[in-house]
Amino acid sequence: MRTSVLRFLIRGPGAVRSPVLRWAVTLLALGGAALLVWSAVIHLELWNDGYRDIATVGPLFLIASIADIVLALAVVVFRRLVVLVAGAGSLALTAGGLLLSAYASFFGYTESLSVPYAMLSLYVEFGGAVVLLAGAVLLAVAPQGAQAAGKPGNPSRTRSRT
Repeated sequence: MRTSVLRFLIRGPGAVRSPVLRWAVTLLALGGAALLVWSAVIHLELWNDGYRDIATVGPLFLIASIADIVLALAVVVFRRLVVLVAGAGSLALTAGGLLLSAYASFFGYTESLSVPYAMLSLYVEFGGAVVLLAGAVLLAVAPQGAQAAGKPGNPSRTRSRT
């Protein structure tokens, strides 16, 4: 049971039978990674513009920025289901934190959606979460089992020489 769950979580586009689905997952992963980096840049800019002086929220901006850059690299390098979901979760949580701070309070801090970058941040983060989740869904439902080209046992790549 554990191995099947682990195998499911670490599945990547290399084992997807359809080349179209492999390309789709790869493009969604790259797009999601770009949006993770964009979100990180927005938060680093805001952190540099004074958010670093806000208790708890300032350090969270810096941590979220670093985490999103690391996740973006992991998404590009590995393109595994678990990494795509983690990237989507990070973006959704960041956007949720902004909405929470705008409509209630987040660690005692209240924000407004009219401040610079607020709406852009929401578009980038929710958009990135959707893009990465779409890639994750494709990986989760795509038929698996294709073997890499040239490996023994792959009849589509085996030709007899005459």
